[in-house]
Amino acid sequence: MRYYKLIIFLGLCIFTACNTKVESPNKDKQKPNIVFIMSDDHAYQAISAYSDKLIKTPNIDRIANEGMLFSNATVTNSICAPSRAVILTGKHSHINGKIDNRMPFDTTNVTFPQLLQKAGYQTAMFGKLHFGNNPKGFDEFKILPGQGDYYNPKFITAAGDTTITGYVTDITTDLTLDWMEKRRDTTKPFMLMYLHKAPHRTWMPAERHYKEFTKKTFPLPETLFEDYVTRETTAAPAEMNLLKHMQLSYDLKLTDSIAQQLDIKNWNSIGNRIGRLNPDQKAAWDAIYDPINEDFAKRFPDMNDSTLMVWKYQRYMQDYLGTIAAVDENVGRLLDYLDEKNLSENTLVVYTSDQGFYLGEHGWFDKRFMYDESFKTPLLIKWPNVITAGTTEEEMVQNLDFAQTFLEVAGVSSPKDMQGESLVTLLKGEKEKWKREGVYYHYYEYPGEHAVKRHYGLATKEYKLIHFYYDVDVWELYDRKKDGSELNNVYADPAYADVVKSMKTQLDQVREKYKDSDSLSNQYIELYKENGWIE
Repeated sequence: MRYYKLIIFLGLCIFTACNTKVESPNKDKQKPNIVFIMSDDHAYQAISAYSDKLIKTPNIDRIANEGMLFSNATVTNSICAPSRAVILTGKHSHINGKIDNRMPFDTTNVTFPQLLQKAGYQTAMFGKLHFGNNPKGFDEFKILPGQGDYYNPKFITAAGDTTITGYVTDITTDLTLDWMEKRRDTTKPFMLMYLHKAPHRTWMPAERHYKEFTKKTFPLPETLFEDYVTRETTAAPAEMNLLKHMQLSYDLKLTDSIAQQLDIKNWNSIGNRIGRLNPDQKAAWDAIYDPINEDFAKRFPDMNDSTLMVWKYQRYMQDYLGTIAAVDENVGRLLDYLDEKNLSENTLVVYTSDQGFYLGEHGWFDKRFMYDESFKTPLLIKWPNVITAGTTEEEMVQNLDFAQTFLEVAGVSSPKDMQGESLVTLLKGEKEKWKREGVYYHYYEYPGEHAVKRHYGLATKEYKLIHFYYDVDVWELYDRKKDGSELNNVYADPAYADVVKSMKTQLDQVREKYKDSDSLSNQYIELYKENGWIE
């Protein structure tokens, strides 16, 4: 009887084993997921982890609180499409060919999403790419055409174009979470690019935020009324001054009828943007903005340049920061989802912008210059069990480094022609392995929108050397420790002669390292001539 029971017991064990589903080992299962969050034109000054003078961004701050904040993150070329090309390829603009917003992106470039996809990652992109309608290396994408729209935006998908009713920041997040919940392959690691249009011009906040932010007043920048006396040939010609170049209608939502009534010259209409609002959205919009415009019409005849500048600044900040409030809320939605689904522990999360932005500093809006507000970009990264929470990193890093960072995180070898440096050593706290002392920058789009002259330069923690060229030949040197606002060009100061000599030598070396040269710059100038952009 005892043997009979033993045989029955063994038979049950065999039956159970044969009918129990056992998952086969998946070598990719433990590879980290990667979530890359990027906004467009998000100034580091407008993230409370950097400064809380203008806005509170508690959800973006969570990434820094749980990970690392970079205080010296920079871009290689401060303009939208080229920055994105650098991020995707890990190559400077002069190598990947996307030097400006005009030149087409060379689709023969190999991008890091292609390499991750090939290595077994599931890949997806939602939001604003800015160039190209069929991004390579993605299993699924829904992207805005060009700059996209804030309200009721159109999206390009592999299955065709579609228009979605609502607010773009909310919609981009809805699409992202829908993919995460319904189509993510749980047997694979994933790489997600979650890309916001906001806070790009023309700064149209969601209803919930323009009702709040149009009532706020913000502190004025110390350099709002800068006269560019030390930079008459470089900074002064730029067409991005709030008083002279920020459009009352296109940028600040003044109605066409009031602009005509006040006989305001050289204004561009925002009518086509407002025209996208459906009747309910338009009624809510008019209820807030019409009284603002009517009040302006009463005050305008008595305004001088100073009071008009301040009015423009306040309206600019109300709308710009209002769009950021929606970004912060929606970043929180994604972070909450990762926590709720137990994905956070094995997910690297990055928050950044395609470049910095001027929020009235030097009297400006927009970007393009190598001066700090547009040269520096926010960068916050969390990676549980790797990054020590609450860390600040001061080393000089760039958007050039993202591709190799993500490849190393995924255990994928980087192509030899990529030009960045993986940030993994810094993320792990192995600072002694980081050897870079300076970063290289090159801006090309001139003549062009905002009239920022062509220039290249080198920045270290201590100094910044810039050479403006093409129709000028001007050198600038800034002492970054003593002159944080970069108001005093000390290039010709005898006390800095040795610094100039040293920085020029370093600049020559870094240009050689990255294969840039005057000859190559001239080739791109010739391309401008061939395209009729310059004579």
